[in-house]
Amino acid sequence: MVLCASNDNTVKFVEPPADASIGERVMCAGFEGEAATENQVANKKKKILDTVFPDLKTDSNGVACYKGVPLTAGTGSCVAEDRLSNASIS
Repeated sequence: MVLCASNDNTVKFVEPPADASIGERVMCAGFEGEAATENQVANKKKKILDTVFPDLKTDSNGVACYKGVPLTAGTGSCVAEDRLSNASIS
């Protein structure tokens, strides 16, 4: 899945840390558990993405966060290009 941060007229990709492996799961401390399957995410009745997206934002440093907790992969955080701050993520 590709995530982008946006505010006003600016849209930037959210990028994983350089050491993250292709296909590596993005984590958020405090939200452990099994990943949703593709079918669960795509199921319009479950509305998983509609529930998650309102709480995905970048912080003042451009770090992608869910409910204020950084999204991580590899040994670092996922960051919006050009460190786009205080932006919505979708």
